[in-house]
Amino acid sequence: MYGETLLDKILDTENLNQAYKKVKRNKGSAGTDGMTVQELGAYIALNKKELISQIRQRKYQPQPVLRVEIPKPDGGIRLLGIPTVKDRLVQQAIAQVLTPMFDKKFSEHSYGFRPNRYAEMAIIQTLEYLNDGHEWIVDIDLERFFDTVNHDRLMNLISRTIQDGDIISLIRKFLVSGVQIDEDYKETVIGTPQGGNLSPLLSNIMLNELDTELESRGLRFVRYADDCIIMVKSEMAARRVMRSVTRFIEEKLGLIVNTTKTKVTRPNDPNMKFLGFGFFKDPQVEVYKAKPHQKSVDNFKFKLKQLTRKNWSVETKFQVERINQVVRGWVNYFKIGFMKKALERIDSHTRFRLRMCIWKKWKTSKNRRKNLIKLGMDRHTAYKYSYSSKGAVRIAYSWVLTKTITNKRLTQFGLLSGVQHYRKVHA
Repeated sequence: MYGETLLDKILDTENLNQAYKKVKRNKGSAGTDGMTVQELGAYIALNKKELISQIRQRKYQPQPVLRVEIPKPDGGIRLLGIPTVKDRLVQQAIAQVLTPMFDKKFSEHSYGFRPNRYAEMAIIQTLEYLNDGHEWIVDIDLERFFDTVNHDRLMNLISRTIQDGDIISLIRKFLVSGVQIDEDYKETVIGTPQGGNLSPLLSNIMLNELDTELESRGLRFVRYADDCIIMVKSEMAARRVMRSVTRFIEEKLGLIVNTTKTKVTRPNDPNMKFLGFGFFKDPQVEVYKAKPHQKSVDNFKFKLKQLTRKNWSVETKFQVERINQVVRGWVNYFKIGFMKKALERIDSHTRFRLRMCIWKKWKTSKNRRKNLIKLGMDRHTAYKYSYSSKGAVRIAYSWVLTKTITNKRLTQFGLLSGVQHYRKVHA
C-alpha cells in the first residue's frame, strides 16, 4: 500500500479549509476572472471535487495574473500581480505544506515571510552587528527581483528538496501562467509575480543561495525577502564585498543588482533605510539605536493627512476609527524604534486637523453655535464665533476649538494617541 504523497497532503480537506480561511482573511481584489473572495466559498462548495481531480490529473491550468501598478511613497511604481482567488487558494494550500519542509533549510539571517519571524527581529540583529563594531554597511538592491527570477534555476533549487513530479509541474504552471495588462496578455518566461501566495516562499528558496554564500564567507548580514544588508568593519572591506557579492548575484543567481542604489554606507547616513528604519548613535551611551526613517515618518503623516481632509464627508466616528487603525499599525510596526518626540508632534497635528474637519462638518452658523454651547461655551461668545469669517484652519488653531474640543474630549471620543499607544506597547 502506498503512503501519503505530498500532493495528498496539499489536497487534504483540512489543508484546503485552512487555505480557504487564509485567502478569505487576507481579502484582496478579484483576479482576471472577476471572482471575489466572497464568492469563493460557494464556488468551492460546488466545484471542489472537480478542482481536486484537475490537479491530480495535471489538467489544472492557472489563469493569468492581473497586473496592477502600485505607486511607491518615494516615487516610481511597484508591479503587483493579482492571481484569481481560486489560484490563490491552490497556491496557499501548496505553501502550507512546502513551507515547513524548506524553512528548516533556510538561514538564521533570513527574516522575511517565515513562520515566527518578523521585521523587528531583523532590526534587533542589525543593531547587534552594528554595536559589535561592524559599522560599514553594504546595502544590496536587487532590481525588479520578482520579475527577473530564472524559472529553470528556481525549479532546480525546488527539485533538490521536492522530488514529486506533480508538485513540480503545478508550481511551474503558476510561474508561466502569464500576465494580463489591461486587455493584453503577456507570457512570463522569467519572474514570479509579486502578490501570489507562493511568491514569498519561492523568493526565499531562490535567495537562500545568497544566504549560503554569505555564510560561507563568514559575513554578518541580515536579509528580509529581497532587502539585504551586509555589515563589515572597514570601508575597504565593504567595497570589496560589494563587488564580489554583486558578481555572485548576477553570475550565479542570474539576478540583476541595481548599481545606482546598491551602495556602501554608514548607519547614521540620512539615506540609509532598512525595512523602514533609520539608525543613529546615542551620544550618551555610544550605542546604535533604531528609529523610524524620515521617509517612513513622512509617509505616515501623509496617510493621516488623507484621513483628515476637510472635504471628506464621512461621520467623525468613522474618521476616528480609520485614523486609529493607521496609528495603531504604524506604532506596532516601529515600536522598537525611538520616536516619542515625533509622535508628540504628529499627535498634535492630527488633533488640529480633526478639529478643522469637525468645524467644517458643522457647516452652518446655527449648528456651530449650538455645538459650541453644548461643549461649554457661553451663548454670547458662541454666537460671536459661530459667525466668524475666519477659515476652518485658523479656527482650528484658535482657542475657540482648543478650549471646547479639548484633547481630553477627543480622547474620550475614541481618538488614539500615538504617544499613549507607544507607551502601552512598551509597558
